[in-house]
Formats: sequence, C-alpha cells, structure tokens
Amino acid sequence: METKIFKIDPLNINRDIIRRASEIIQNRGLVAFPTETVYGLGANALDPKAVTKVFEAKKRPFDDPIILHISTVEDLYKLVEDVPPEAIRIINRFWPGPLTMILKKTDLVPDIVTTGFNTVAIRMPSNPVARELIKACGVPIAAPSANLFGRPSPTKAHHVLEDLSGRIDCIIDGGDTEIGVESTVIEFTSGPVKVLRPGGIDIEDINLIVRGIEMVSESEDIKKSPGWYPQHYSPQANVTIVNNSVNQVEDVLEKAKSFVSKGDRVGIMAKQEHENHYKNFVCKIIGPEKDLRTCAARLFSLLREFDQEKVDIIIAEGISEEGIGLAVMNRLRKAAGPEIASSDLNDQISPEKKISEVKIVDDQNLDDQIVEERTFDDQLFDDQFDADQTADNRLKDFDNQ
Repeated sequence: METKIFKIDPLNINRDIIRRASEIIQNRGLVAFPTETVYGLGANALDPKAVTKVFEAKKRPFDDPIILHISTVEDLYKLVEDVPPEAIRIINRFWPGPLTMILKKTDLVPDIVTTGFNTVAIRMPSNPVARELIKACGVPIAAPSANLFGRPSPTKAHHVLEDLSGRIDCIIDGGDTEIGVESTVIEFTSGPVKVLRPGGIDIEDINLIVRGIEMVSESEDIKKSPGWYPQHYSPQANVTIVNNSVNQVEDVLEKAKSFVSKGDRVGIMAKQEHENHYKNFVCKIIGPEKDLRTCAARLFSLLREFDQEKVDIIIAEGISEEGIGLAVMNRLRKAAGPEIASSDLNDQISPEKKISEVKIVDDQNLDDQIVEERTFDDQLFDDQFDADQTADNRLKDFDNQ
C-alpha cells in the first residue's frame, strides 16, 4: 500500500482534501490527521472491520480501548446512555478541546472500540482540520495516536510516516500539533468523577468546574482508559528520570558518567536553564523550567530525535508536576517503564533492568502479544463480522437519531 500525503493549511482548509480523506474513511480506509494534541489514526467508528484495521496497522493490543472523536455535542447523545450534570458542565467549559470523557455506551458503539467494556471514551477535538474531517465523514471517528503501539506519539506528520508508511491509506499533514501530549481522560460512570489520565487540560482547571474529583494512581488497573499500558510512548533508547530537585544537575551528571563508563552513548533531555552543564553529551532542550506548555509540546518529538542520534540511554530531567507538567511526567514515567512509574524517582533502577514486556520491537512477538491479549469475548467479537449489514445498520441508526 502506498501512503498518500495531503498537505493542508488549518487556517485555509482545502475542502477537496477533506472530501478525499472522508471517502477513504467511508470505504473502510485509514487516515492519519492532526488534532490539537497528537496526530490520530482515524477509521469509521461504527464499522468493526474498519476499526480492526486500526489495531492491525498500529500493532495495537486488542485490550486497549480507542477514543471516539465527534464534531458536535449532539453526536455524544447518540453514543452514550446518559450524560450526567457534571459531564455537561465539563462539556460547556472544555469542549471542543483536549478532554476525553468515559461514559456508558449505547449499542451503536461496536465492542471492538471499547474492548468489551460497557463504557466508551469520547472527545470533541478543537483542531479545525479534525473537526471538518469528522463532519465530512458523517460518522464518529475512532482514532488512537497515529504511531506503532508503544512508540512516542506523533506530533508531526513525518512522525506518522516513520511508523506507518505503507500501513495506512493517507496522512493529512496539518503541521505540528499544538499541545503535544494526549487528552485528559475523565470517567463519570460510577462514584466520584475520576481522572484516569492527565493530559492537555489541567486537573486544577477541571476541579474548578467539578469539585471532589479523584486522580487515579498510575499504578492502578484502569483498563477502560485508552493508553492504560504501564509502558508506553517509548523510544528505542532506555529512559531514566532524574527527579526535579536542587541537586538535579549533579545527579544527572553522575548518572551520565556512570553510563558512559559502561560504554553507553548518553542523551540528556534538559531544561533550558541547565543546557550549559551538558556540553559533553547529546543534549536536547525540552523547554524553560517554568514554561510547561513548551515542555509538553516538545516531549515526544525529542524522544524520537534521540533515536535518530542513536543514543542508548536518555536521561530526562524531571519537571514540575503542576498543570500540564503532570501529563509530561506521566508520559516520561511510562516511557521509562512500569518500575519507574511505581517507584520513588530518587531511587530508580538502572535502565538495563527495566521491564520490557510491553516495549516489543520484534514484529512477530508483537503480533503474538496482540492475539494473547485479546481479552473481550471472542465469540461476541467474531459475531460482529458475520455481515457488512452490521455497520450499515449502525450508520442508519446514527443518522436517524
């Protein structure tokens, strides 16, 4: 398959490109497109066969749910059973934008999208290209990040091409994404409102709208949330994190010298203020210490750049976990691996010992993993493919509601 690239100006959208991309999706194809967070890989969310192609193209395990993207609030009510008052307040404040809600789904949503759960993750992106594409398709779009599973999320079109060239139909190149980390995920299904994943909307801002929200620990089992795997967003190099402290530079240099003495090529992801301390290493700047939005926007791109530099170890300076800094550190801990995520950052294990069950590079191993981790009912899944009529009926029901 040849992957076509359509370059588009988000401020002057070419309707012909949108039309061509929407026709690909309507015909069970896959289209990568920009959102305000990262690039998404889109398919017709009402068609199980189309959604299956997303899992296959990404080599994504079948137990990792996919977010549905919609263009109007009205579409939300077709896809979920109930929208509680707290969710309505969140919608009024943060949609369209980088916030995903988990609610009880209707039968319109295929089980493959939700990996068998009775809940569905939904958001309305603010990126104009994404919104126009969804509107032109006339269906919700199922869209995880447009990368191979486990790799750093793509914030530029060429990141998508690096991972998925020849595996998807086309890429809409709308330039760099604005935020650089994925959406915040909130669950409304039972008990207090829970934040399952920090992201583009700050937890502090959400708490101003809905009081008493709970932040779920990174070590908790939250399989209904997209991106729940304990190791994710990983470059080829091992990642180790040095805590944000007054001794951070000294700690980074100590680790770097230790790795170099073992023959490792070391890269350092540093704050702008510390750049001059690391001139003897491959050093890339995540941003000014107090500019957490810039740090978020650069994170995934820098992880990919370190791979191009062929480093063995990436030592990342931790940043403040206020605001979007919480999402940045969440992604860094997942890139480092589950032992880092559940340990004190001052007492990290060496990268040589980090768990690698999820970070699988060998294609055959990952294909085996996908089969083994298909946890929802196989018969229920297979039943969805008995006839194309299933998808057609869902589309009719969606249009008629």
